[in-house]
Amino acid sequence: MTKSLAAAAAASTLLLSACGGSAADSAVGDSAEGDAAAPTTLTVFAAASLTDTFEDLADRFAESHDGVDVQLSFAGSSDLVTQIREGAPADVVATADERTMQSLVEDDLVAAEPQNFVSNTLVIAVPTGNPERIEGLADLTGGGLDVVVCAPQVPCGAATETVAESAGVEIDAVSEEPAVTDVLGKVANGQADAGLVYRTDASGADEVDAVEFPESDDAVNLYPIAPVADAGNADAENAEAAQQFVDFVLSDEGRAVFDAAGFGAP
Repeated sequence: MTKSLAAAAAASTLLLSACGGSAADSAVGDSAEGDAAAPTTLTVFAAASLTDTFEDLADRFAESHDGVDVQLSFAGSSDLVTQIREGAPADVVATADERTMQSLVEDDLVAAEPQNFVSNTLVIAVPTGNPERIEGLADLTGGGLDVVVCAPQVPCGAATETVAESAGVEIDAVSEEPAVTDVLGKVANGQADAGLVYRTDASGADEVDAVEFPESDDAVNLYPIAPVADAGNADAENAEAAQQFVDFVLSDEGRAVFDAAGFGAP
């Protein structure tokens, strides 16, 4: 009887041990499968004027790249540069002019030579119907209208200064905004009578009309894109996915998206 109990106990111990080993192996396997299935998060910093096009491109890219989750962050180009300099995690950056991108190049914060992918020019955004009958930059002087522009450090602000100088006028602005989308928003919401924005921003907004002016050709903004260098940023390690996204933006499919939005060729 004692031998039988001992044998039974031994068998039970072996069975429990075997079950425990199997559960551990299963847990390890589940963990490995979970790690394999974890998506790659690709963080893309882009100028505010690229919002609609990059949202479209990010969706298209994710559909053709399994396991890649594209996170977009939009702001004025100068703000994006500041964030990257301060260590914000980013894998790709696209700015609205070459000047802001060059500052990242000089600080060794890009992993490859920036490439221009679109161009853009300014128009005067006015509320639908152009109630103030604005015809050109000269109408934005004298203080009779509430005019908003981009801040000088932002690419659209620098372009505004260039076209004003070309026209020989001084625009009397009631506010300087940190991003072109803020300028557009104030005109669309009736907070301003006019604002200097990119052609593509005005064409995509139902609440505003665009007034063309000849001096806009004197300030053509070229938009460059580049992968961000890994300067200690925990999330800036996806070099392969970052370069693939840059290539996708530069592809024929990307070009078609920009053409539809009204961007010019670089």
